[in-house]
Amino acid sequence: MIKNFKMMLALVALLVSGILKVSADEGMWIPMLLKNYNYEDMKAKGLKLTPEQLYDINNSSLKDAIVWFNGGCTGEIISSSGLILTNHHCGYDAIAGKSTPEDNILDNGFWAKNNAEEKPIEGMWISIVQSIEDVTDKVLPQLAGVEEKARQGKLREIYKTLIDEAKAAGKGNDVQVREMFKGNAYYLFIFKKYDDIRLVGTPPQSIGKFGGDTDNWMWPRHTGDFSMFRVYAGKNNEPSAYAAENKPLSPKHFLPVSLKGVKEGDYAMIMGFPGRTNRYEFSNGVQVATDMVDPAIVALRAIRLNAWKEQMNKDVDVRLKMSSEYAMVANYWKYFQGQAEQLKKNRVFEKKQSEEKAFAKWAAGKDEYKNVLPEVEKAFNDYKPYSLQRTYLNEGLLASNVAKFAAVAMSLEKALEAGNIDQVSAMKENLLAFVDETPYMPAMVEADKRVFDSILVLYYTNIPKDQQAPFMNEIISKYNKDNPREAFKAYTNDMFSTSIFADGEMVKAFFGNPRLGTLKNDMAYTFVKNFRDHYINTFKPIVDVFTERTNELGRKYIKGLMEMNPKRKFYPDANSSIRLTYGSAVSYLKYPLITNLDEAIEKGNKYKGNPEFDVPQKLIDLHKAKDYGQYAMKNGKLPLCFLTNNDITGGNSGSPVIDGDGNLIGTAFDGNWEAMSGDIAFEPKLQRTISVDIRYTLFIIDKFAGATNLINEMKIVK
Repeated sequence: MIKNFKMMLALVALLVSGILKVSADEGMWIPMLLKNYNYEDMKAKGLKLTPEQLYDINNSSLKDAIVWFNGGCTGEIISSSGLILTNHHCGYDAIAGKSTPEDNILDNGFWAKNNAEEKPIEGMWISIVQSIEDVTDKVLPQLAGVEEKARQGKLREIYKTLIDEAKAAGKGNDVQVREMFKGNAYYLFIFKKYDDIRLVGTPPQSIGKFGGDTDNWMWPRHTGDFSMFRVYAGKNNEPSAYAAENKPLSPKHFLPVSLKGVKEGDYAMIMGFPGRTNRYEFSNGVQVATDMVDPAIVALRAIRLNAWKEQMNKDVDVRLKMSSEYAMVANYWKYFQGQAEQLKKNRVFEKKQSEEKAFAKWAAGKDEYKNVLPEVEKAFNDYKPYSLQRTYLNEGLLASNVAKFAAVAMSLEKALEAGNIDQVSAMKENLLAFVDETPYMPAMVEADKRVFDSILVLYYTNIPKDQQAPFMNEIISKYNKDNPREAFKAYTNDMFSTSIFADGEMVKAFFGNPRLGTLKNDMAYTFVKNFRDHYINTFKPIVDVFTERTNELGRKYIKGLMEMNPKRKFYPDANSSIRLTYGSAVSYLKYPLITNLDEAIEKGNKYKGNPEFDVPQKLIDLHKAKDYGQYAMKNGKLPLCFLTNNDITGGNSGSPVIDGDGNLIGTAFDGNWEAMSGDIAFEPKLQRTISVDIRYTLFIIDKFAGATNLINEMKIVK
């Protein structure tokens, strides 16, 4: 055990030393390691900054301008007064939430002409990394000899100690430990978290979401996907809850904004908070995703989207209230559709098998590794027959609002049974907040009925009969034993006419004054409890064993790969920790590097009448007059979006695209359809990042919106 532990530390040391090599464009690199890890490669591509200008814990550096935006996106500070630029789709929930039919800023746009006009966004936050520390040697010795099933509990204890020590030292108000390489390394991230965030500006969604779901993940692209916020601080520039007297944050660093644009081959780097990749996945996992899980998610989400869209098209108020949730579900509906398609097209399964074949040959005769892949095969064979159960529960049976409300009410049952009034009271606030955040007006109840009924049909059709919850037979027997589809329809109608969870006002009243008898006798609650208990009692143990086993085997596999390939530079999977990716501006196939406004106008004309491609009249007028100001390219056209070969994923939305001098040249917002297998296997010939050209962003702010106050507070580089 001691010998293996020391060997592992030596491998981590190799990672830090920069001895290992790989293609520059692939990889999401930890900023603190750049100096010894990637810097010479970055310089060769065109970087002109010093390593300390990229990452420094004592002085101003690039990382101080990068913000983790509300936990799911990235933003960048672009002025000395805490002005933040991110994607329109990252601010979408806040923008839609501030919209009403009378003041529809989602459709019409919004621009604060001064600080007093900015709109506070309740619940929104940003975090800025203060420092990163490798704590591998503090974590791994404590895990020696710990069984896999006890590992997560032990890690929570270790994390708590490390976090408490860091907070006691006053290093930041938010501290997190992140696991890297499936548990072969650990890093401590110290943040300052700010809770006073205010909406500053947004284009109308006809610009910010131009092309809608049709163009999502596609190139060429013509979307002005940006919005603007401001972070406020309290006394001494420190984090503070919202207060009228708070002042705009004075940041340690902000990004100058360049009007120089990009050309083929120019250096480009992106720093942000990529969410999740699984680049070290086994071929078995690829097969399960391709053939089973991804298609199931697509089918289940399509049911919600179709039902919601029908109601949203009928009423502006419904559309505004549902727009954010619809966009979120639709984004990953198309993502999983694309991932399944491209995993097959790019032959990712075969590539993984080839890598595993090489590993198996190397591992033969090595006691620690020789059984890794055979045991992986067995783990997946045991799990595969049940691999749809969790997907159908979370994406299907619990996806309707009536089921969601009933599911969150489950937390009340034990407290009510025990008569624990204090505990029930403590739960009320969160439960009522959940109701307030979930639009459930009559139109959406109608959509919910359609969703609920359709998912029951899909579950009955696609889940093996011997795996279905016994409650399915109860429904069929009671409502129509000769025709299951008619039984589901009758059951759905009965539930929605009787359940308190099928009415927004009734569920709110119940959460305000919960009663155990009401809860236990509710049809929706009975439904959720039966299906959830069936999963927990029958399938969760199988899933837990599979997860524990593949976690352990994955950790061994990566450790073995490092030993097998001592000259290869490894990077950890994305896990919402700050990373830097670098590469170049590179065109794609027959398509141009940069799109322009001419093409957007043409697309609007081509799809006239399609709301996804509406072009605001003012933008048409500016285009007709060629009134582009200082933002046009040398050929007289107005740039719109451009491509780079940077390695990004979800969570990088809103990340800055930065040139070799440290200037902002664009805002990343998407990847391309042909490389949607990239979260599992990077495709160097195909992978592209799609970004809004900063010149288009400035043009919209300046010429379209007339918000010159925002232009004036930026540092513009010409």
